[in-house]
Amino acid sequence: MYAVVETGGKQYRVAPGGVISVERLPGKVGDVVELPRVLLVGMRRAARGPSERHPLGTGRASYFWSFLVALMLFFGGGVFSIVEGVEKVLHAEAVHHVGIGVGILGLSLAIEAGSLWGCLREIHRKRGTRGVWEFLRATKDAELVVCTGENVAAAVGLAFAMIAMLLAWQVDPRFDGVGSILVGGVLVYVAVFLARKVKSLLLGERADPEIEQGFAEAVAADPRIARVLHLITVQQGPGEVLLAAKVKLAEGVAAGEVVAVINELESRVRARAPEVRWSFIEPDASA
Repeated sequence: MYAVVETGGKQYRVAPGGVISVERLPGKVGDVVELPRVLLVGMRRAARGPSERHPLGTGRASYFWSFLVALMLFFGGGVFSIVEGVEKVLHAEAVHHVGIGVGILGLSLAIEAGSLWGCLREIHRKRGTRGVWEFLRATKDAELVVCTGENVAAAVGLAFAMIAMLLAWQVDPRFDGVGSILVGGVLVYVAVFLARKVKSLLLGERADPEIEQGFAEAVAADPRIARVLHLITVQQGPGEVLLAAKVKLAEGVAAGEVVAVINELESRVRARAPEVRWSFIEPDASA
C-alpha cells in the first residue's frame, strides 16, 4: 500500500513506516501532521477480488498506479530538475550557507540509505541465486521495483547534490546547476526503466519460469498424463497468476477418469505454486 502526496509544491511517494523529508510544516516535534493533497493510492484496488465486471480480479491496478508514479514523480521531477539546472548554469550565483545545506543533504542521504537497505534486504530474501539487477528485471513485484528505484534515485541524487554544492562553493558556482542536471538525469533514467518494466506487466507478462517448471513436475508425477502439449502463464497482479494448458493423457485412461486426473493435477499445481489463482487445463490429443 502506498500513496502519492503533495506538499510545498512537491510530490512524495509514501508508504506505511516510510520516512520523507519535506519543507517545514506548522507544528512541534511529535505532532501529527496531515497532508490533505493525496494524489494517488495504490494496492487497495489491486487487492479487490473477482467481480462480474472483472472476472480475473483487479490485480493489474497495482501496475497501473506504479506506472503513473514512474511518470509523475520520476520523469516529471527529472525534467524539472534538468530545466532548473540549465537555468543555474546560465545564470550562476554564489552559494550560501553551505554548512547547513551539506548537513541537510547528509541527513537526507542517511535516511534514504536506510530505506534502500530495507529494499535490498527484501530483494536478497526473494532473489535466490539471481543477481540484484537480474532480479529487478525479472520480478513481477512492481511495488518493490518502484520502491527500490525511488531509493536508488534519491540516494544517488543526494550524493550528486552534495558534491555539486561543495564544488560550487570552492571551484565554480555553475557546478550547482551541473548537480541539478545530473540529479534530473538520474530521475529520468529511473523513470524510463520503471515505465518499461511496468508497461510489460500491464500488457500481460509471462509468469516466473519456476511456476512453469512446477507445472511440468506436477504432470510428471502422474503416470496417467503423457506430456504437456501447450502451456501459457500470465501474471495478473502481485502474487496472482493465470495458467492455461493442454495435456495429453496416457493410453488407457478411461473417459470417466479424465475429470479426476485434471482436478488432481490442478491441486498439485496449487500446492507447488499458491500464486496460481486461476487454472484452465484441457485434455487433448495434439497441440
